[in-house]
Amino acid sequence: MELVVRKNDLLRELQLFQGIVERKNTMPVLANVLMRADGNQVELIATDLDVGLRSTCVAQSLAKPGTLTLPAKKLFEIVKALPETDIRIEQNRSGVTVAAERFESHLSTLPADDFPQLPVVGELVATLPREPIKQMVSKTMFAITGEDTRYYLNGALFVLKPDSMSLVATDGHRLALVTVTAETGAAESKALLPKKTMQELSRLLADGDGDVVFERAENHLFFTVGGRRLFSRMIDAQFPAYERVIPRNNDKAIEFERDRLTSAIRRVSLLSNERSRAVRFLISSGKVEVTSQSPDLGEAKEELLVTYDGPDVQICFNAQYVTDFLAAVETDQVSLSFRDEMSQAVMKPVGADGYDYTYVIMPMRP
Repeated sequence: MELVVRKNDLLRELQLFQGIVERKNTMPVLANVLMRADGNQVELIATDLDVGLRSTCVAQSLAKPGTLTLPAKKLFEIVKALPETDIRIEQNRSGVTVAAERFESHLSTLPADDFPQLPVVGELVATLPREPIKQMVSKTMFAITGEDTRYYLNGALFVLKPDSMSLVATDGHRLALVTVTAETGAAESKALLPKKTMQELSRLLADGDGDVVFERAENHLFFTVGGRRLFSRMIDAQFPAYERVIPRNNDKAIEFERDRLTSAIRRVSLLSNERSRAVRFLISSGKVEVTSQSPDLGEAKEELLVTYDGPDVQICFNAQYVTDFLAAVETDQVSLSFRDEMSQAVMKPVGADGYDYTYVIMPMRP
């Protein structure tokens, strides 16, 4: 292979592969990106066997077509450090030369034949609007558990219906559910997306444009955005019956200014217990006092004026769980509904346009 490619064109694509490739794995070739040059295009592929990405960039010139693999992270670092110019990539007997202007490097390569075969693309399920998918991912991804022991919670459930699409994630202490009304034209289906897939899809949606082409095979899902195709193995597990977790009988509600509540929690939580991150909401007529205390650090409180005339209630929450929700919404006002100090509370954006967002949070024991 021998080709010339613009630095920015190659860098833009290589950046999207950095979260996928793994340096430590049982197959050394999985730390490499596969490059296949033909005509005026360079195809780039990386995978960790569970999640993968295929993209292309334009070649300025192609002297010799071919296929090779290069260390994905090191190639990215080299290309990023080069000046804004053309980059020459040439394969020879001793390895691969990556050069630009007066710079020249020689990288080791692994046989392209060792690179795993990609999953076969499945049937087209639907073409979905990009912006709603982007919003759904950002509003649920943080609620996915990081514990390997509960495999069925290591992803988000994607529910597609003819007239709507939903994404839901939970770690057992909180649940984030987003539903968007949209004419998808798809038959009803469900799929459990791994957390890493959600992270890579988020990057893809932020960089690409146009609609999202969603395809499904027996064990894999495919998302195509702006000519880039993300493929992922599905989690083979049963997601919890999340509808049962959402309380229907919360009879008390308060509305907050989102920015005001965010600032109060961030300030007060500075003196919370570093392990539990607990903040207490002391709710009484016309006000909510947000407090925290730590035997080692001290205590803090901040008062928020609200419209509320119900009975006094004290509810304790994990500060991080609350601020995660507040950071994910854009509305000026948010609501908190609850029944008592030990039952699930629900937070929602007030006046959200185009989507329904429900955030269920379990109170902590005092």
